[in-house]
Amino acid sequence: MKRWMVVGWILLFPLFLEGAKIKEICNVIGVRDNQLIGYGLVVGLNKTGDGTTSKFTLQTIANMLQSMNIKLDPKDIKSKNVAAVMVTATLPPFARQGDRIDVVVSSMGDAKSLEGGTLLMTPLKGVDGRIYALAQGSVTIGGRNGRGGGTLNHATAGRIPGGALVEQEVAFDLYSQNRATLSLKEASFQNAIAIQNRLNRHYRGRVAVAVDARTIRLQKPAGFSMIEFLAEAGELSIDYTRKPRIVIDERTGTIVSGVDIEVEPVMITHGDIVIKIDERKELPTISKKNEAVNIGKSTQVQPGNHAVVTRKGATTVANIARALKKLGASPKDIISILETMKDAGAIHADLHIL
Repeated sequence: MKRWMVVGWILLFPLFLEGAKIKEICNVIGVRDNQLIGYGLVVGLNKTGDGTTSKFTLQTIANMLQSMNIKLDPKDIKSKNVAAVMVTATLPPFARQGDRIDVVVSSMGDAKSLEGGTLLMTPLKGVDGRIYALAQGSVTIGGRNGRGGGTLNHATAGRIPGGALVEQEVAFDLYSQNRATLSLKEASFQNAIAIQNRLNRHYRGRVAVAVDARTIRLQKPAGFSMIEFLAEAGELSIDYTRKPRIVIDERTGTIVSGVDIEVEPVMITHGDIVIKIDERKELPTISKKNEAVNIGKSTQVQPGNHAVVTRKGATTVANIARALKKLGASPKDIISILETMKDAGAIHADLHIL
């Protein structure tokens, strides 16, 4: 059983994990997203577009009008209802002509807002320079980004749901293949061997070989197409070993950590905050000026806002984050302290900074 903690401010919630399906922890090599990018214009803005200092916007407007047989010197263009933008999108695997994909539109110049604007037809190219989609449509502000990430809460970036039409496919013939390769999302010799053994037991033959900590080569068994084989194999579960990880988003001050990640003996001074954890039996403490907080699970508030926390078991990242929060430490301080503990070797977990 795994339990997790979120700080940003702090929220605790349980997560029960008995196993993981192979498809959840592996990718099939060759089955991948492709990034697309394009440059275009957003029109229809209410005087919130680029000013005359954005020369590239004025030149782009002049070029567009010239393609419509309207010749105009860029210096004569004074409109503030247009903004130059970069358009990005993700082309999913096996996308076909006529499919629609979401696009994200981001201002390049000094536009104040893209709200209410319309993106004109913009070719989206891949890394090979070929056009794979055409984007056009009304820009919405405050939606989520094109890959399901965080909220776009500023007016100079927006989204067009289904705003691009796929014009060209990325060819990949998986059906006729006899071999495939799985790639673990997180390198682990233990998990690679677990997948190999699980597949070989299920199909009663040597259909899988782990070649390193991330790669498992597959041989399609008789009587299956490659699509059927991958579909069935992906649903098989293994006892998945996940390396402890602390995820930190420095922009929002959010920290996500396993509650049971222990902290080794250490002493750290950060500004007016002092953290002391040793191997003796007394409670580890975090102090700030004249306040002291014992690291633990249950809390009693004494007169003078002096918080005392009784501790059971080992000191963990969750205990420290909770105690720092009680002392009024900012998310930035908490993040800095955890990074220092990791560098000092007091935390044996991957630290992932977003």
